[in-house]
Amino acid sequence: MGALFPHASPWMDEELVMFDDSVQRALAEIAPASRLEKWAADGIVERSGWDAAAQAGLLGVSVSPEYGGAGGDFRHEAVLLRRLGLIGAEGWGIPLHNAICAAYIEKYGTEEQKQRWLPKIVSGEMITAIAMTEPGAGSDLQGIRTQAVRSGNGYAVTGQKTFITNGQHADLIIVVTKTDPSAGSKGISLIAVEADSAGFSRGRNLDKIGIPMGDTSELFFDNVQVPADNLIGGEEGQGLYQLMKELPKERLMIAVECLALMESAIEHTLAYVRERKAFGKRLLDFQNTQFVLADCKTEATIGRSFVDDCIGRYIAGTLDAPTASMAKYWLSEHAQTIIDRCQQLFGGYGYMNEYPIAQMYKDVRVKRVYGGTSEIMKLLIARTLEE
Repeated sequence: MGALFPHASPWMDEELVMFDDSVQRALAEIAPASRLEKWAADGIVERSGWDAAAQAGLLGVSVSPEYGGAGGDFRHEAVLLRRLGLIGAEGWGIPLHNAICAAYIEKYGTEEQKQRWLPKIVSGEMITAIAMTEPGAGSDLQGIRTQAVRSGNGYAVTGQKTFITNGQHADLIIVVTKTDPSAGSKGISLIAVEADSAGFSRGRNLDKIGIPMGDTSELFFDNVQVPADNLIGGEEGQGLYQLMKELPKERLMIAVECLALMESAIEHTLAYVRERKAFGKRLLDFQNTQFVLADCKTEATIGRSFVDDCIGRYIAGTLDAPTASMAKYWLSEHAQTIIDRCQQLFGGYGYMNEYPIAQMYKDVRVKRVYGGTSEIMKLLIARTLEE
């Protein structure tokens, strides 16, 4: 923990503190500022960066040792997620690769699927993506149009996906598709498509407001022939159930990302106002500056307490969807407010891309959108009011 936020999270034990230190050291070597700048300029993390992360043991940290992983749990993923956020590596899709895609396979896949894919996910031989969103369907997963039609001994997958994280690099894409369009929510399945399959193609690397190093893409499936063995879990119609079971974790991950952005913004701002002078005084000596940062630190501390509680609940198996939605909603909204207030203290320099606060301002905006918009989160929370 830093001097500004000194207390240790209650879910951090001695082993996790050591892991945190090792992650910090590894990232300092793998992703120094100059390399992060290159990835941002290129619009993608080069494959050698992924290879270095694999060699450092950062891929598959919560995958079972039986499949080549480190055998950690969500706490280890949260540590890694926070460290990526603190160094400004927003967009490097390791958390999605580790805690979402690998988890779908390990949790719901058949034994053959685990043996086939998880070791390659851990080694970095396969980078993963999950394809949910479509041009005409975002939060409404039942509105997807991608279909997987029975074809010989497998399926023919046809459809289009967009805003897919890791889309340019992905070797294995978990596709949310309809295997029975007449069955409504019970007709949705998850099917893994390997990127070398005929009929699969990638669109452009989408030009986003923020998170520049993250390759975010359109994906096209034109009658892609996929073996039946690629149906996650081996049973049709389980897709929505699998997605709903994992969405609370995804929303908690976004809350962790937001917390890292909050803390990083406050640390950068504090360093700036200690040095910058106006009217013969440091900016930090003005009461307005002190009050703004006092508010920001208080809100970040409240956010950390909430996130810590949610992580403890998740590890205990008691984190429910409404609570995860509250965490995602509250942290994402307050992260944007905090970064905006911090940026104001930089004056004109806060608008310059050479200052990290400017990039944070652009990166934080999407937190209120992906993983379910703030409005969707409030709908989910509101449902509990009549219970």
